[in-house]
Amino acid sequence: MTPVRAVIFDFGGVLCFHPDEPKWRRAAEAAGMPVSGFMSAFWANRIRYDAGLCEPAEYWHAVARAAGTRIEDHMIPTLIRREIELWDQYDSRALAWANQLRTAGYRTAILSNLPRPLGEELRATPGFLDHFDHVTFSYELRMVKPQPEIYRDAVAGLGVEPAQALFLDDRPDNIEGAHAAGLHAQLYSTWEDFVAAGLPARYALPAPGLVEDVARRQ
Repeated sequence: MTPVRAVIFDFGGVLCFHPDEPKWRRAAEAAGMPVSGFMSAFWANRIRYDAGLCEPAEYWHAVARAAGTRIEDHMIPTLIRREIELWDQYDSRALAWANQLRTAGYRTAILSNLPRPLGEELRATPGFLDHFDHVTFSYELRMVKPQPEIYRDAVAGLGVEPAQALFLDDRPDNIEGAHAAGLHAQLYSTWEDFVAAGLPARYALPAPGLVEDVARRQ
């Protein structure tokens, strides 16, 4: 196996936790919808938004139509903020491991499908992107996972070959897309499962918390 020189992280479900029920309820209430109907409409209209092919107002009006209701334009800034708040609980353990990897000489990146408002929020969050050597956000490229070109952007930005990169994502279709593009890839569920399965060691990567020992041996 070609040695892994870089780790590429998905954002939602890997670097941050999935929204819990109170977060979904707060967002649904802002839209004046029941939670189940809101979540279904939220995801049904997602691809064009994540690909940067529609503006927030167009997306949110499409969400309302899918739910059989309507929203007023003055509600959209609140809905944008509520959506950002769905994804604002970062997993400090994954971020710390990204730092450990960089300390040991590995390259790190984010590769995520997300819309402009969320991407701009992450870019404006002090220190968040300092953990990564490269960032690939779908809306900036007008394409989404699992399109092969988006994986190529990530590895090119890191300066590595696809076979030298490990990609972590919580969706099977995105993992399949990474494999098709020539990357190593592992389906990610939780940090606890990731560590318990010994996946870092499988790719000869530093174990979380042991990077100083690894770095001294290199």
